[in-house]
Amino acid sequence: MTAFALPEPIRHLVLARNGLRDHYQVMLNKAESGAALNFTLDGNLVGDIGEAIAVELFGVKLVTAKSVAGIDGYAPDGKTTVQVKVTGTGRGPAFRQTETRADHLLFFDLDFENLTGTVVFNGPEHFAISKLPDIFSGQRSLTARQIRQADELVPAEKRLPLVSEV
Repeated sequence: MTAFALPEPIRHLVLARNGLRDHYQVMLNKAESGAALNFTLDGNLVGDIGEAIAVELFGVKLVTAKSVAGIDGYAPDGKTTVQVKVTGTGRGPAFRQTETRADHLLFFDLDFENLTGTVVFNGPEHFAISKLPDIFSGQRSLTARQIRQADELVPAEKRLPLVSEV
């Protein structure tokens, strides 16, 4: 697995999120509420950060229109399709049944508190989805352990090479 530092603008985002969380925790405490709001960075924002990291580290060329489910872009060769998945929670990636599967999967785990990230999986997507049932409905996730085990099966020559220093 390859570790990398998250860029400076993400530090500002995390600091702003922390300030928001602290501000509202004071309000909740004054209201004598036992609740705590986490203001977790997730959803589309984290997905977009993951795709930007794929461009920066691996030279992925993102598709301009999200018209094909399961394909976020192309490897630098222009032919290999790439799916990018990312978590900010330490969990494994989630998958849906799609008609089209990418040739390659990149999965990142982002630690926003420490402003670091890890390339957890870099390889042909079939190594990862082989851990899923053949037929399922909705969304299915791999555990963090399953995706790491799948990454161990990927031969070095099947990985996308880094195009920038981490």
